[in-house]
Amino acid sequence: MKNSSQILFFTFSAYFDIGPLKYFFFSVVMCLYVLIICANLLLILVICMNRSLREPMYLFLCSLLVNELYGSTGLFPLLLIQLLSDIHTVSVQFCYLQIFCLYTYVNVQFYNLAVMSYDRYLAICCPLQYNTRMGTQKVVVLIALSWVFPLLAIVVMIWLNASLQLCGNIIDRLYCDNFSVVKLACFDTTANNVYGLIYTFTVLFGLTVLILYTYTKILKVCFSGSKQTRQKAVTTCTPHLASLLNFSCGCFLEIVQSRLDMSSAPMTVRVFLSLYFLICQPLYNPLLYGLNLTKIYNICKSLLFRKV
Repeated sequence: MKNSSQILFFTFSAYFDIGPLKYFFFSVVMCLYVLIICANLLLILVICMNRSLREPMYLFLCSLLVNELYGSTGLFPLLLIQLLSDIHTVSVQFCYLQIFCLYTYVNVQFYNLAVMSYDRYLAICCPLQYNTRMGTQKVVVLIALSWVFPLLAIVVMIWLNASLQLCGNIIDRLYCDNFSVVKLACFDTTANNVYGLIYTFTVLFGLTVLILYTYTKILKVCFSGSKQTRQKAVTTCTPHLASLLNFSCGCFLEIVQSRLDMSSAPMTVRVFLSLYFLICQPLYNPLLYGLNLTKIYNICKSLLFRKV
């Protein structure tokens, strides 16, 4: 019987022979990756280089965009290599590294969205107290917690995974996934399952409740306030809500794809379900925030169309 110390690599079984088309798909994925890098970097530079954007809302947005660059880097390089390779394998160590990157990306994204919703709640529901309750020190602490806590939580998850004894090395995915590795375990995975459930219900469920609570309060103020208040709320909250819905929908599709038997579904559908939240969110957010937040839109427009 093999254990995790004897398994040196994992094999991705979701890739199939597409012949010369692999160069076409490689080009498409490479273009998407370059587009994600350029779009997110543009907004990050715009926020960092303009003093008028040194407000908490834009600093939290900058953290969100940095996380999307981080998550994309955890996916695309290996995906591009696998598209051109004839042997779709990855070392155990690199597989765990990819799981760490992708899962921290997902968790940091939820934390950032929760912090952004809290910031909008203070700005709209407590405008007179906003500057005192959302000072520079608090912004730094919230951004730091949004990164540190998920990183520590995923380190514990990876440690639990690394201690598992595995009876196989076939992963039916395009990339390394925690659930796929746990399914390969020979023996009891109670510790992994309990930790996952506790973390999901205490942290991620708690963040979801916080986000829903803040936006419920914001909507209440919108309906009872002046036309100017409603307009401000709609302008600043629409991108956050749209980003949250898109990301939550993508995560739900990923859970459905990984937990249910999708063997009867076409391969293109399975690929779309597994990659949606990793590709569409980093593409969607720069476009969404760049077009909806007036300050960012005007600065990007002046940069892109400035006469030399």
